Amino acid sequence: MSAFISEFDLCFHDDADAPTIAIKDSIDIAGYPTTAASRALADAPAATQHAEVVQRLLDAGWRIKGKANMHELAFGMTGINDFTGTPQNPQDATRIPGGSSSGSASAVGLGLVDAALGTDTGGSVRGPAACCGVTGLKPTFGRVSRRGVAPVETTLDCVGPFARDMRVLIDAMTAIDPSFDAGIARRDAAKTRVGIVAVDADTSIRKAVEHAVRRAGFASRGIELASMADAFSAGLAVINAETWHAFGHLVETGKLGADLDARLRLASKTTPTDLEAAENVRRVFTAAVDRALENVDVLVLPTLPAFPITLEAARAGTPVIAMSSLIRPFNLSGHPALSLPLPVEGSSLKAGLQIVGRKGADEKVCAVAAHVEAALAQ
Repeated sequence: MSAFISEFDLCFHDDADAPTIAIKDSIDIAGYPTTAASRALADAPAATQHAEVVQRLLDAGWRIKGKANMHELAFGMTGINDFTGTPQNPQDATRIPGGSSSGSASAVGLGLVDAALGTDTGGSVRGPAACCGVTGLKPTFGRVSRRGVAPVETTLDCVGPFARDMRVLIDAMTAIDPSFDAGIARRDAAKTRVGIVAVDADTSIRKAVEHAVRRAGFASRGIELASMADAFSAGLAVINAETWHAFGHLVETGKLGADLDARLRLASKTTPTDLEAAENVRRVFTAAVDRALENVDVLVLPTLPAFPITLEAARAGTPVIAMSSLIRPFNLSGHPALSLPLPVEGSSLKAGLQIVGRKGADEKVCAVAAHVEAALAQ
């Protein structure tokens, strides 16, 4: 059950101490095919040039250790892949690693690399991060280059980093985003004003969120985002339409996994009316999040409403779409959102604390996460 599709060592500098990183197989690396962990793309030609984020990492002195495994075509929440293998969940090998950036989260959690890049269209960085007990950031939509990343056209997808601690995650963001200010990301965030979003999640996880806020010493208030459920449904409609547009032609190959074939066929039924309604929800929900952030600096809530289910349960057909109920809405709105490992009383597993910031305030989100990380470590 490999976290990697292929392993190699790519760097511009012969520095054995350089930080190492894995790259999700939906991101181009020159000389290697971008297969999105799909049998239908297994014979794809090698990429002729690096994706912009890959080039930036190499220019910054990172060592690329290989292409990370993933849920096929980045269209699934479990991370299960019967073609390339299912990456191991570092917290509990019997549980799903989360998708779609399963290999990226697994590789970081297992200590195979210092960091990894994933993509997040409906929670595909934050979800696996929470499952695997690592940190993952979905930047503000459009902030990090997607040149050389599949799918080409999207209104949701973001390239984002995974790491085991905020120091390394900030280093990775500094490398891939020339506008990212590491100085701001490392500022003291003790006086942050926090809004705790009321959500439907396991009681133990909700209590852990509240405990983390208290432990960090933040001033806090409760926040209601009434349109979360609508934003979740609208996000599904948009991702279905855009994924069908990008990959629907692969259904004809007969080489897709059974789950992907079924989900793509269902996605093809998304209508223009569905998309028009989704865009209306996008406007309403984005405005609601912006208003909530007028009186607080960040919003916090669980990343996932419950701990990840077992591989056995997932293979038996237990529905997993609700896993993304608290993360998918912020793809629709485009706000930056980070998942930080969250200790939960009575559990050996860590959940995820999701921190959401104003658009463009990715550095502030990182600073808040670093403050919470330090407080929880005491």
